[in-house]
Parts: sequence; C-alpha cells; structure tokens
Amino acid sequence: MGDRLSAALWRALPSPSHAVFGALLWGALMGANAFLFLWLADWRPVSQLAGLAGIFALGGAIGFPAGHTACRLLSRHERTETRFAAAFLAFATATLGATAMVYALQYRAYYAQWHGPLFSLRWILEFVFTTAGALYQFAVLGLRIYFPWGFAALFALSLYYAAKPR
Repeated sequence: MGDRLSAALWRALPSPSHAVFGALLWGALMGANAFLFLWLADWRPVSQLAGLAGIFALGGAIGFPAGHTACRLLSRHERTETRFAAAFLAFATATLGATAMVYALQYRAYYAQWHGPLFSLRWILEFVFTTAGALYQFAVLGLRIYFPWGFAALFALSLYYAAKPR
C-alpha cells in the first residue's frame, strides 16, 4: 500500500520546469491581484502596499506546486468536471493556506520581540495565540483581496487543468 501511494505521489509531482514556471506565474498573478486591489482601495503608504502584495505573491508561488500535486492526486483519470473541481479545490486551498502561513510568519516575526524566553510555556502560548490571531485576521481581512480578479484567475487555471490531457 505504501509503495502504491509513493508511486502515485511521485507521478503527481510537477516537473521542475513546470513547478518553477507555474510558481512564478501564479505568484505574479496573485501579487498583482493584491497590489491592484489595495491600490484601488487607496492604500497608503505605497511601500506597505508592495510588502503586502509580496506576501500574496510568495503565498501563490509556494501554493502552486502543492496545488498541482493535490489536483493530480484528486483527479486521476476522471471526467472533465471532476478535474475542474479538483483543480479549483486544490489550488484554492494551497494558495490560501500558503499565503495565510506566510502572513502568520510575518505577523509572528513582528510580535516576537515582546514574547517570552524561547520554548518556555509563556513563549509556546504566545506563539500559538499569535499565529491563531494572524490566521484569523487573514481570514477576515485578507480573503477579500482575492475577489474578483484572484477568483477569476483561479477559475481560468481550473479550466486549464480540466481541459488539459493527462
């Protein structure tokens, strides 16, 4: 059973060139989407806008290879509709999860200066609750940045993965 799962995972991984190209393109699209959303919302100062767009770009770049792999694992030899649904779910989950984690790491890095000694009970509690607070803040404030253009890009990527032959 373990060998079959390992072989399926190995087949689902993107080629290095596909992973790099896809990560760069998907990351650039997610970063541009965030930049455009925040710029149209009249976000000030622009330096913070670029930094936040960078978080979304990095999240998209990290999420692409994971989304590709999950999509391939979920939609082996299935109908077009199933491949579309698998791609939509896989890329949405991977992109949102990676972006949320990058955001949480940045959030945690900022607040670490006020946290207790490393690996103490106080530090562990502060780490857990700071990360949970960052994930909550991302869910409440960050998800809306993906609409409408990030959602449209996700839809187009899912159509591409649904239509392309295995």
